[in-house]
Amino acid sequence: MQIPPGKKIYFLSDFHLGAPDHAVSLVREKRIVRFLEEIREDAAGIIIVGDLFDFWYEYRTVVPKGYTRILGKLAEISDSGIPIHFFVGNHDMWMSGYFEEELHIPVYHEAKTFEWNGKKFLVAHGDGLGPGDHGYKFMKKIFRSRICQWLFGILPPAAGVGLANYLSRRSRAVTGLVDERFLGEAREWLIIYSKETLQKTYFDYLIFGHRHLPIDFTLPGGSRYINLGDWIRYDTYAVFDGNELVLTARTEEMKEKIIRKKTEA
Repeated sequence: MQIPPGKKIYFLSDFHLGAPDHAVSLVREKRIVRFLEEIREDAAGIIIVGDLFDFWYEYRTVVPKGYTRILGKLAEISDSGIPIHFFVGNHDMWMSGYFEEELHIPVYHEAKTFEWNGKKFLVAHGDGLGPGDHGYKFMKKIFRSRICQWLFGILPPAAGVGLANYLSRRSRAVTGLVDERFLGEAREWLIIYSKETLQKTYFDYLIFGHRHLPIDFTLPGGSRYINLGDWIRYDTYAVFDGNELVLTARTEEMKEKIIRKKTEA
């Protein structure tokens, strides 16, 4: 695909709408909606790389309450002809047709490759990739199984959503401290995964969410691992203008917090 002159591809992730409570989430949701309105003028496409919601489950006749502003804005942008792509995250993996049918937004449950203007992109949320964390990888297989989704679906919505919100809060409490610091090239598991991937297939950019830390890391051979950060603390996003991809933020203060490093190998 060739990006029209003056147009751009935007990448965003980890809004976690719904957390930690309705009031705080609503402020964040309004900020994100304003940003989406700002970028629609020059957007050739918008890629949302997972965890838009802190929890999401589509009962057969019920969808989670709230999120009116973000869903309406996504529908409006999609209806205007700007393609939006959505990758499920570990907090909103239980997508089952609502986005495709109501918003006309394709949903991806695995990594996907794109090519724009001759540049190759690998995009995924990032959870469960790379070495280690076998316990989580096992639990992910269980949670993504049809049986698990069916069992959750037979719970009354009030009980199911309450349980899910509790587990989401517990997950953030466990991982929050780790997410705040860069672990180094040898210990960042998505950097390790990116290196392993590049041994098989070349990509100019490998773009992930999940980590909640904005990272722009130049890999051997000049490929770049990009982690998009989040919209809880950083308001960071990546933008590709057809020639170069830049990881940036809405404010100068947050731009200074982006980690930019090169491989030592």
